[in-house]
Formats: sequence, structure tokens, C-alpha cells
Amino acid sequence: MSADASSLVSLRRRSLFVAMLALAACESDPTPIVQENTNPDGSLSLAPTNTPGGRGGAGASGRDPDYRLGANDRVRIIVFGQPTLTGEFTLDGSGQLAFPLIGNVNAQGMTTGQLQQTIASRLDPDYLRNPSVSAEVITRRPFYVIGEVQKPGNYPYVTDMTALQAVAMAGGYTYRARQNNLYLKRLDTNGRMVRVAATPETKIRPGDTVEIKERYF
Repeated sequence: MSADASSLVSLRRRSLFVAMLALAACESDPTPIVQENTNPDGSLSLAPTNTPGGRGGAGASGRDPDYRLGANDRVRIIVFGQPTLTGEFTLDGSGQLAFPLIGNVNAQGMTTGQLQQTIASRLDPDYLRNPSVSAEVITRRPFYVIGEVQKPGNYPYVTDMTALQAVAMAGGYTYRARQNNLYLKRLDTNGRMVRVAATPETKIRPGDTVEIKERYF
């Protein structure tokens, strides 16, 4: 091999190495990666892949006792016998719920049962004696699709929607999309942001962010 040819091969190798380093840098994301496991009862839980900890509930229906409230969820709260304290309320961007008499309630990460108990305890005894409170989720927070899709943005949550259906709702992939590398970003039950290593069949949860990355080659 001539000296010029050898230099060209060496240059190409160095260029490939630099490109690989750049790709690795773009892939760096401090968000811990978890994967979904199917439990014997058919429900889903989160199991860690690169960090300890991390579990989550399925949250499949408006009356699911394990569903964790978050920003932009809308709930119906009934204080029995108190029509002025009964109504529909939306959690703000930080998960706060503004309720008559008692002011803001930090409902982020609460179940509806915990929200009921919190409201009842803050009403009793200053405003009501032994109030009976009921809470139900009526509209779940939207999910988000970002990256290499035709129409990135937020979309209303639909029960049992898959990641592939979410991408379709966002207009489908762009020509630059890496279709075989899919992650969902979501909060676990401890309020920690995690990335779920997903497949097209992975079920979307309220508040999830579906991220479609760009391919480089």
C-alpha cells in the first residue's frame, strides 16, 4: 500500500472515530433508563436497567386507586352536603389544586384516596366536622410526542394507546427518524423522571413524553 493510500485509510478511521464519539455525546442523557415488566396479575411495573430503584403503576381508569395525579389532571371533588365545595378542579403546572376555604393543595403524586384524606383533614375541624369527601379523575393529563415526527406537540390521553399509535397521532415519522430506538420519559412513583426502553406496543401513560431521535447515518 502506498503512503498516500495509507494516509487516506488512517484519515477515514480517525473521521469515523470522531463521528462515533460525537454520536455517543449526543446519546448522553442523565435520565435513568428503566424497562417495563409484566407482573403475574397482568399489570405493569417498572424495573431498573442502569440504576437502582424505580417502580410505577398502570393507572388505567378514572377510578384506578393507584393512579398518581399530576399537572393538568382534572378531578371531580364532592364534599357531601356542601354544594359550594363540590366541583371540578384542574391541577396547575406544579401539581397544585386550588380548593375553596383551604387554599392550595399539593396533589402532585397523590392518589385520589390520598387527595380525599388531605382535603378532609384540612376542612376538619376549622370549617366542617367529619366531612365526607370523594375525588375522581375525569380528564387525565395529555402526553407529548417530540423529536422526529411530523407534528410534535401534546395530545389528549387515550386509554390503552400504544407508542406506535402516539407517533401516528403526531403525523408519523420523519425521514430522519430512528424508528428502532424508542424511549418514553415519565415520572415514577417517587416523582423521579425516568426513561422507559419502549417498543411500538408499549402502552402510553398520562404525562408521558414519547421521544423519537434523529438517525445520523
